Amino acid sequence: QVQLVSSGGGLVQAGESLRLSCAASGSSGSSINAMGWYRQAPGKQRELVAIITSGGNTNYGDSVKGRFTISRDNAKNTVHLQMNSLKPEDTAVYYCRAQSPTTYYWDKGTLVTVSS
Repeated sequence: QVQLVSSGGGLVQAGESLRLSCAASGSSGSSINAMGWYRQAPGKQRELVAIITSGGNTNYGDSVKGRFTISRDNAKNTVHLQMNSLKPEDTAVYYCRAQSPTTYYWDKGTLVTVSS
C-alpha cells in the first residue's frame, strides 16, 4: 500500500504563485514510477495537470504549459508542483497520483482557489 500526503493549497490572487507538494510512503513506496497531479473543477471532469516519471520525463496539460513546473525527489518519493501566473480558471481541487506497475494511488485532494 501507498499513502499520499499533499500540502500547499490555498487562496491566492490571479498572477500569484503556489507550490504544491505530495509525499508518498508505505510498503509499496519503492515500486512507484510516475507521480503527478490532476485537477477537477466544479462541474468538470478530472484532467491532467502534470506528471513526472522516475526517470524525469514530464508531461503537462495544455492549459498549464509554460506556467507550471513539476519536479521530483526520488529518494524521498516526493513530487512538487510550482504554479506561477495563476489564473481564476486554475481554481480546482488538485489530486496527487502515484503510479505503481499494477495500480494507481490518489490522495484526498487539496483545494486551490484563484481570485480575480
